Amino acid sequence: QVQLAESGGGSVQPGGSLTLSCVASGSKLNAYTRAGWFRQAPGMERELVARMEPFAEIFYDHKVKGRFTISRDDAKNTVYLQMNNLAPEDSAVYYCNVPHSWGQGIQVTVSS
Repeated sequence: QVQLAESGGGSVQPGGSLTLSCVASGSKLNAYTRAGWFRQAPGMERELVARMEPFAEIFYDHKVKGRFTISRDDAKNTVYLQMNNLAPEDSAVYYCNVPHSWGQGIQVTVSS
C-alpha cells in the first residue's frame, strides 16, 4: 500500500502563495496513477481541489481554477499543489490522495 506524506503547509496572508508537496512511498507513481488534492475546512465536507487523471488530464474545482496548479514529478514520486493568490476561504486541511491511500493532511491558514 502507498504511504503519502504532505508538507509545505502553513500560514500566509491573503494574496500569498504556498506549495504543497506529497511524497509517495511503498509504490511508484507513474502516468497511469490518478493523484489529487482534497481539502476540508472545519464543519465542512472534504472536497476535491485538483486531480490529475492518467496521462496528465487535469481537473480543477471552479473555486481554485486559475490560482492553483497541480503537477507531478514521477522521478521523485511526488505530487505538488502550487497555490497562488490565496484567500481566507482557502483555509483548510489539505489531503493528498491516490487510489486507496490518503495522506495525513496538512493545515493551510490564510489570514491577515
